[in-house]
Amino acid sequence: MSSVVEPAIRWFKQERVIPLQLLLLLAAAVAALSARGAINPNLPTMIGVLAVGGFTCAEIGGIIPWIKRAGGPALTAAFLPSYAVSRHWLPDNIVDCVTKFTSSTQFIYLFITAIVVGSILRMPRRQLIAGMLKIFVPLIGASILALIVAALGGMAIHVPPSEALFMVAIPIMAGGVGEGVLPLSTGYAQLRHMNAGILIGQLLPVVLFGNLVSIVFAGALNSLGRRFPHLTGNGILEPEPADAAQPAALPPDPSHHDTLDLHAIIIVIFVCILLYMIGQICQSLTSFPGPVATLILTVLLKLTGVLPPHIDNAAGAVGRFFSTAVTYPLLFAVAVALTSWSAIVTALRPANLLIVILVVTTLVVSGFFLGRAMGLYPIEAALINACHSGSGGTGAVAILTASDRMELMSFAQIATRVGGVITVASAFFAARWFGIW
Repeated sequence: MSSVVEPAIRWFKQERVIPLQLLLLLAAAVAALSARGAINPNLPTMIGVLAVGGFTCAEIGGIIPWIKRAGGPALTAAFLPSYAVSRHWLPDNIVDCVTKFTSSTQFIYLFITAIVVGSILRMPRRQLIAGMLKIFVPLIGASILALIVAALGGMAIHVPPSEALFMVAIPIMAGGVGEGVLPLSTGYAQLRHMNAGILIGQLLPVVLFGNLVSIVFAGALNSLGRRFPHLTGNGILEPEPADAAQPAALPPDPSHHDTLDLHAIIIVIFVCILLYMIGQICQSLTSFPGPVATLILTVLLKLTGVLPPHIDNAAGAVGRFFSTAVTYPLLFAVAVALTSWSAIVTALRPANLLIVILVVTTLVVSGFFLGRAMGLYPIEAALINACHSGSGGTGAVAILTASDRMELMSFAQIATRVGGVITVASAFFAARWFGIW
């Protein structure tokens, strides 16, 4: 009996982002509003609904042992709500309001901007420069290997190499839905003289399943890092060089990060918004992807040292807040509003399954060894490559959450955004040059 009671007591008493008692009260309030038909897509109500849904799914993923080891909380928050919608387990008024709120606010962009700005500004400049230069070797090398493996694997199961490459491998590495599936389907439709909507239905399930496999790998890499600590920097990409002597300046005050500098945090929030808006202006003027422009601008801010150190520290605090408090609610919202369970099921065609698993495995494993050869922590390098096979920004959030390394978001954005742009452009060039269609 004690074998059941003691773990239950430990689970009840464990520390949570939202204490269990408060989460239950929020759930009761959501249930009461839903029963009265009074759920509205306003900000306070949706914060409560998404918090209940996201953290409840995370709890479920953290309880089941075999799911927990595969990044369970992120896995369940990213996919269980989609299944619940398909089974009509969630009230229609909640689904409608969550869908309307998620689609109208697009708050994922605020989340990603805060994470990217926070992770870059709090990073030492030397580490930022070296990391961004070095990650392209495992990223590009692994991508080439993944394409070769996909073609060979396709031929082994009687799938034409062009089908395995252009309809499976390339969509996985194209950077998600908005930056990958949509431009690919539009370009393919022009080349093949067919409806782009049909192609979206073929490409989207592949990307979703690739993201699922990447999340499972992320959980496995996290477990590997706990077992072999020398393989991971726990969110730090590159070991500090042995000759990096202590700086002449006074060492940082250990309590500094725990001090709430409200004015600095306010400044950081508006810096994030400004950087995002400038990125959108760049996109409207040049068609250059806005998130990539925001990333580049943030890197330039860090490299030029325009912002004082206390603002950099506050940016780190803002990033940690979003990664801790917003991740699971965001995954829940995206799963309810944007992830079709029928599309996920469609991706389970055996041939697609095998090729997707081969592509993601090649990206992660070769990223591990190529990253190690470049002097990076191999687990972090493998995780960045896993993000390259995720479904864009949302996929990167789920993958890094499953691995408990949200600090890598800035590098993950390079893998998804820059890597995705290169992949899409290369796909169109190759399709035209070799006359695939």
